[in-house]
Amino acid sequence: MNTDHQEAVRKNRKKILFSRNILIQNIKILFIILCSVFVKGQSGPDFNILADKAFQKLYENPDDCISYSQSLLISDQNSEHRIVLQNIISQAYAMKGDYVQSVNVYSQKENSTEKENLSYFLQAAGDYNLADQYQNLDLYSQSQLIISRLLADFKLLKGDHPGINSITGKLYQLQALNYGINRNYNNALKNLIKSDQFLNLHNQENQILRMENNIFRASYLMKQNKLEESRQLLENTVLQAEKNKDYYFLQALAYENLSRYYFFKEDYHTASEILEKGLAKIENLPYNSLKAKIYESLSKNYFALHDDEKYHQYNKLYTELRTKMDSNTKEGIRYIVKLVETNQNNNLEFQNQKQLKKTGFTAAGFLAIITGLLICFLLLKSSNKDLKKQAEFFEKQKKLEEASVISKIIEKDPNKISKEKEDEILQKLEEWEKQQRYLDKNMTISMLSSQMGVNTKYLSEVINSSKGKNFNGYINELRINHIARLLRTDPVYLNYKVSYLAEYSGFSSHSAFTTVFKSVTGMSPNAYIQEISKTRTS
Repeated sequence: MNTDHQEAVRKNRKKILFSRNILIQNIKILFIILCSVFVKGQSGPDFNILADKAFQKLYENPDDCISYSQSLLISDQNSEHRIVLQNIISQAYAMKGDYVQSVNVYSQKENSTEKENLSYFLQAAGDYNLADQYQNLDLYSQSQLIISRLLADFKLLKGDHPGINSITGKLYQLQALNYGINRNYNNALKNLIKSDQFLNLHNQENQILRMENNIFRASYLMKQNKLEESRQLLENTVLQAEKNKDYYFLQALAYENLSRYYFFKEDYHTASEILEKGLAKIENLPYNSLKAKIYESLSKNYFALHDDEKYHQYNKLYTELRTKMDSNTKEGIRYIVKLVETNQNNNLEFQNQKQLKKTGFTAAGFLAIITGLLICFLLLKSSNKDLKKQAEFFEKQKKLEEASVISKIIEKDPNKISKEKEDEILQKLEEWEKQQRYLDKNMTISMLSSQMGVNTKYLSEVINSSKGKNFNGYINELRINHIARLLRTDPVYLNYKVSYLAEYSGFSSHSAFTTVFKSVTGMSPNAYIQEISKTRTS
């Protein structure tokens, strides 16, 4: 009896233990489900952290940034997330100087069927990226058109979406750079202040953009001859960038700008030391555009120090890298122009289809009327022997009318340039001259027409009629006038070799520079330099 009771107790304990184990397992499963739901619910903040890290990698190593961002793209199907990552990848390729691939990544747009605020964010992000693409390719007018349109939108400026605020800050930064290129430094500085207002310090991306703004701000202050204010700002930015040990791009950019202060002070030794320090930060990284700037600045400083060996070393590195980048820029311009033309052609094809439908309906109605008249004519005059001739007569009249309409269309001269178009081209030429883009030795009339967004034939016609010379004569005279003015106003250039002056002013050879210089000024470059030197010493 006692044994039976013990056995019953034991079985009862087993049942309790079994039930408890099942309960514990169910609780675990429920806990896992709740955790997964919680994690899924936290995907927004989690992605922001990942995107922030991807943006940081832009300033550490573009190749690492591309690899990291692409790995995120594989697993993330959220439209907003993908457009953010694609923009970062596109920017990484641009920082490498691979503009074709940068434009290619930008062109991989996705359609969004999300809510209105998401759609607007995607549109704003895509438009900013296109403006940035134009900026990278020196197509500043096209970039500014997009920037002005976006910044005129009150919805963008409301400040109620963190992602849109960052885009707004970047747009004001781009606009500041455009003003700087046009030497409007006051407006450039004002736009940098506006940019800062939209960039809080809650994430690394905004902190990086604020540091960039300080570097650009110092550059414009320096150009306003506020040298000490510029130096202090750059030194503080260098200290801030050095705290984040992996931000090699920012460190090198700050050093490159700080070296200019010492160059203006004619302290070429210190300037060279700072540039060498900046170069060491990115020498093994693919920041080709910034490298080219540092190589060029080093060659100028070593030339001023009469260190021919290092001058030739860095001048060679600069020339090789600049040639490669100019080639990439040309390819990038062709690629983005092709993309724009494709979009325009798609729109044009749609319009043509609508026009064809409209014309088809009109023609069908016209034919129905003719057919009706012919049928009536046949019924009423079925016995008339001249019926065939009259029918042929109507058909001929119809063809004559169509031929008349076509001939009137053909008589219009589509190639005749209007006064409004001519004024528009002249205004763009004036802006282009202010930007000194004629110093680019690879500049051609085709490249200029692409940058200005005008027909090459129209541009050539306006230059011939308004400047009294062809494009080559026009651009060469601008180059000679520019270098002649520098020789008169800046004594540093009097020490440069003629070969360097030729390269600096955009000529492909020493001989071509000398020939054009003499045709414009009436004397050789050496004779002109001697004359200016005499004037300075007298």
